[in-house]
Order: sequence, then structure tokens, then C-alpha cells
Amino acid sequence: MIYLDEDFEKYWAGKDPLKEADLIKGKIFRLIKNRRTLCFDMAGKSYFAKIHHGVGWKEILKNILMFKKPVISVQNEYLAIKKIEHLNIATMKIAAYGKRGKNPAKIYSFIITKELKNTVSLEDFCKDWKDQPPVFSLKKALIEYLAQVSRTLHLNGINHRDYYICHFLLDVSMGIKNITADRIRIFLIDLHRAQIRRKTPFRWIVKDIGSLWFSAMDIGLTKLDRFRFIKIYSGKTLRELTKNDLKFWHRVQKRAEKLYAKEFRLS
Repeated sequence: MIYLDEDFEKYWAGKDPLKEADLIKGKIFRLIKNRRTLCFDMAGKSYFAKIHHGVGWKEILKNILMFKKPVISVQNEYLAIKKIEHLNIATMKIAAYGKRGKNPAKIYSFIITKELKNTVSLEDFCKDWKDQPPVFSLKKALIEYLAQVSRTLHLNGINHRDYYICHFLLDVSMGIKNITADRIRIFLIDLHRAQIRRKTPFRWIVKDIGSLWFSAMDIGLTKLDRFRFIKIYSGKTLRELTKNDLKFWHRVQKRAEKLYAKEFRLS
């Protein structure tokens, strides 16, 4: 399977996209065995590429024995981006994609996305909130956005698996000081491990929301901020929350605390 946007149809006209992708050189961000992630420029435009060669049966079996679904190609990310675009959630723009092979251990694939310029992760944007609280309306808008996106993903059978605030990029093209509640645009990224089903399993919902809460635990959020997220995500007022709802949020809290203890080696 091959997909090329108008630019790459011109760049690689008359050439084999699968071979051309493998020849791409640039700044390496990640290099693990037969997988590499890099950024590069072409015709004055910047891109990110993920290039996967076969992961091998050893890697596949290791994941299966650990009850994990092995990532054998970039197809996960391609399908997740397409699905999320369909849900009107801003994410990466695909410039090129290709996949070859049927043997799960030997699939070769690549995906190229356009660089998201003038963005900053929410992790970096919010890191000083504890000591320098933001304007209330902006914080409220960001919390409500994250809650609504989370709700939309999970209601449509998608779980992210790396659901942290660092994987939300805020558009700062107008300048950080000019960002207001009514002028925010956020992109969800890093979808290579995302899963798509007809219905999102309960345990994966807990993992996603628990991970999101863990990543925001040190930015000075209040109980009111948390309740605001819960209200939007659940679609219920606090009075309407049932016993099962409360059990879910308790599990989310435990998941977040577990990740926090692991990250900071707490006893």
C-alpha cells in the first residue's frame, strides 16, 4: 500500500517510494534495532519520518508473552491519524505512507508527517503553573479541551497508550503571551501504539486517563480543576455520578499514583 500527497508525488515521481523512504537522511531522534525516527527537509519543507523494518519473531513473541500487542509496522499510526482526523481532532498531517510484506516479522513500512511548526507541548507550557498560575479562563479551556478529546477518543473505540500531556502540542504561532481561551489549537501526536476497536476496553480507558492525570499531577491543578475534567469527560454532573463512576475514578487515581511512584522511585 502506498499513499503520497501532492508534494511527494512530485518529489518521488517515477521512483519506488519504499526505496526512497529508506534512503532518507536527517536528524535522528530515535534508533532502536530496525526502527528509526528522524526529521528531514525536502524542497524547503520540514518533515518527520518513521521507518520500520521487520521486527522479527523474537520481538513479536516477547510481546505476546507479556500480553502486549506487538507493533509490527507504522500502520497503527497511519490508521489512528486517519480515524482521529475523521473525528475532527487536530493531529499530524500525513505526507507519505507505505507498507510492504505479509510476514508479520518482516514487514517494511514508513510514514512521513509534516512538521508541526511553532508548537510547544502542554507539559512545557504548563510546567510553571504551580508557581505562576495561568489566567483562569485559559486553564479552564485547556482542561475542557483535554476532557472532550479524551471522551471522543474513548467513545469511538480509540485508546492512545501513551496518553500524557507531553503528547499534546499547543500552537504558539501567535506568541505564547497571546494565547487566550478562545484562541487555542492543540494537536494530538505520537499515535504509533494507539489501538482502534469498536469499543474501548475498560482497562485501557483507565490506563489512558490515569496516565494523563499522572502527567499533570505537578502543575498545580486543584480539586475544582479535576471535577471540571470529570464532568466533561463523563457527561454527568457530580451529583449524577454513580457508584460505578466513583470506582472508575478511584482506579484512575490509583493508576496515576502508581506511575508517579515509579517515576520518582517513591516507596
